[in-house]
Amino acid sequence: MLSCRHIMTMSDLDADDIISILDTADSFSEVNERRIKKLPTLRGRTVVNLFLEPSTRTRTSFELAAKRLSADAINFSASASATVKGESLRDTARTLSAMACDLVIVRHRYAGAPHMLAECMDAHIINGGDGIHEHPTQALLDLFTMRRTLGRLEGLTVGIIGDIAHSRVAGSLVPALRTVGATPVVIGPPTLMPARPDVLGADVAYSLDEALPTLDVAYMLRVQFERADAMPFPSNREYARLYGMNASRMASAKPEMIVMHPGPMNRGVEISADVADSPRSVVLDQVNAGVAVRMAVMYLLLGGEDSGAAA
Repeated sequence: MLSCRHIMTMSDLDADDIISILDTADSFSEVNERRIKKLPTLRGRTVVNLFLEPSTRTRTSFELAAKRLSADAINFSASASATVKGESLRDTARTLSAMACDLVIVRHRYAGAPHMLAECMDAHIINGGDGIHEHPTQALLDLFTMRRTLGRLEGLTVGIIGDIAHSRVAGSLVPALRTVGATPVVIGPPTLMPARPDVLGADVAYSLDEALPTLDVAYMLRVQFERADAMPFPSNREYARLYGMNASRMASAKPEMIVMHPGPMNRGVEISADVADSPRSVVLDQVNAGVAVRMAVMYLLLGGEDSGAAA
């Protein structure tokens, strides 16, 4: 089991927790290859997906994970919840708590929303993404994909490239990489970096071409135009020229370097179509890993060993 009750930030997990999640996800990934993709592990448990910000991959992944473990999965979206009628998040949490649910996955546009739920509920809380703060299960599935593809985590150099300032993915991936002994390097234009990039805990570079030969993983971030007050660079073409991953850059990288992206992709901006669809792209592997990793997290948080085996 895990050393924590909730997973709201990567700081909730130590190195042993992370390895336990990845090892458990390995066993669940085999289940996901079966014709009947279902286990009785969490039968009788209630899992609530409280997604108050749009999501496709993360929400669907959590829903599939819960159903494959035989939990009762309930989905709330922003449009279908009472928050559109003015109900506060605190009142929503109290309502869900009165329904005696066991686990709540929350996605919210405001940082700190998972902590508010944890204060008002007895259920376990998983952060499904809060504002530009963190997205811990994305970092976990990324580590799973790196380990499965490259055979290790310790000693890897991982370039996280692009819109660092607005990325909750980077907010979780940087500390996750450091915890498992890898070296994170944030790379991007100054306009897409936080005011103090040094406090992230990663090496900082402003030139992709200079940093590229050292990378084992090129992790391309989506430029989040919806979170920026204005376009933070002259044009999409200019951004792609300086920071986009394309065939020419792939040719100058390590032959074993892989390309990752949390999705959805802006093809032609941070990543070209030929790279996105190349054998060195593991984007679809990340999507596939999401279900197994989230099954593992649910299993370990809810004490699955009391109700069934992982495989």
